[in-house]
Amino acid sequence: MTRPGGVWRNWGRSESVRPQRVEFPRTVAAVQRAVVAAAAQRLPVKAVGAGHSFTGIAVAPGVLLELDDLTGLVSVDVERGRVTLLAGTRLHQIPRLLAPYGLAMENLGDIDRQSIAGAISTGTHGTGARFGGIAAQVVGATLVTASGDLLRVGEDENPEMLPAVALGLGALGILVEVTLQCVPAFVLHAVERPESLDDVLRTLEDRVAAEDHFEFYWFPHTDRAMTKTNTRLPESAPRHPLPPVGRWIDDTLVGSGLHQVACTTGRAVPALVPAINRLSAKVWGDREFTDASARVFATSRSVRFREMEYALPAGNVRPAFQALRALVDERGWRIGFPVEVRFAAADDRWLSTAHDRASGYIAVHRYWREDPTEYFEAVEEIMLRFDGRPHWGKMHTIGADILRARYPRFDDFVALRERLDPERLFRNAYLERVLGG
Repeated sequence: MTRPGGVWRNWGRSESVRPQRVEFPRTVAAVQRAVVAAAAQRLPVKAVGAGHSFTGIAVAPGVLLELDDLTGLVSVDVERGRVTLLAGTRLHQIPRLLAPYGLAMENLGDIDRQSIAGAISTGTHGTGARFGGIAAQVVGATLVTASGDLLRVGEDENPEMLPAVALGLGALGILVEVTLQCVPAFVLHAVERPESLDDVLRTLEDRVAAEDHFEFYWFPHTDRAMTKTNTRLPESAPRHPLPPVGRWIDDTLVGSGLHQVACTTGRAVPALVPAINRLSAKVWGDREFTDASARVFATSRSVRFREMEYALPAGNVRPAFQALRALVDERGWRIGFPVEVRFAAADDRWLSTAHDRASGYIAVHRYWREDPTEYFEAVEEIMLRFDGRPHWGKMHTIGADILRARYPRFDDFVALRERLDPERLFRNAYLERVLGG
């Protein structure tokens, strides 16, 4: 969000900018007017949602469009299970909007603060080997192009552009509407428990294939993994949600409050980190419950951090993780944040990290007051060695020269960008690095 004094900062405090102008469009027409005005003044223009990207993908040195007021449901096709939303709608608002129609999003990540446009534009994903990222659920979109015109993309209009526009990095225009293919509402049976890390790694591929949604966290300096297994059930299935007090203890007191204390203590006295991690592995995530899908997928994240995440061919996840584990031991670092491992199905989005390959994701984090550079760069070397693709919204150092070789449709995307925005109205430094000038 933009703060008094005109400085915009992202959630992770890894990026900031003082835009020349900030606007708060409430309508699609207002976005069009803002783009036309920016073009006339030769100012680059960018839209931002929740600012949950850790990269500079949303940094707007010229005109910044805050889309907080461009929210809500545009239309619903109940028969086809499709909904059209305004681009600034936050993910956590969508379940309430879909509930009257008996619909739900097919899959979600573990954070729901992002806007729908920001989530798809950066490749936000959840976990589940049979389910794609959020952009894979997009069947239509409308964006404002550099000319100020509306470009509609979907089955009936410009269908060939959908794989690019649905995950466009903000480089092709300003998304104003997004149409999602939803599914009938469902519930999830969640089992979260600590297990032996070696046992989890030994059975990893089998568990990923057998379960609807499987992921695990590893606290460095321990031999334990915190596993999360979610099984999809019909909406009519009995629910056994966490009691309010139990949820508050797990998510707020332990997950946020005590973790904040652990991060602060570990930063002040790094030697305590292994002991803190061992304690965290004992008190976190030993529970079982059944609830509406969105309430299970998403968790509260109030402890501020910075993150890097790489997508790997699913078969490379275990050796890459083992290399990461060895790296932490060899370097003698004290890493207080857990490493997260998730999975996703292949999809056809041109710049999706899961484009044309079943993928696993390894994410590393550091408390926001700690310098992540040495840790992240060393992990990045490992991920690149195992054919990794960096998450567009999470910290990395890779540029167009390397990315081009890792995305078969990279040049097609760049060509479409040249066609839709030849003057680079939607440019910023991050896009120049990852896409070229």
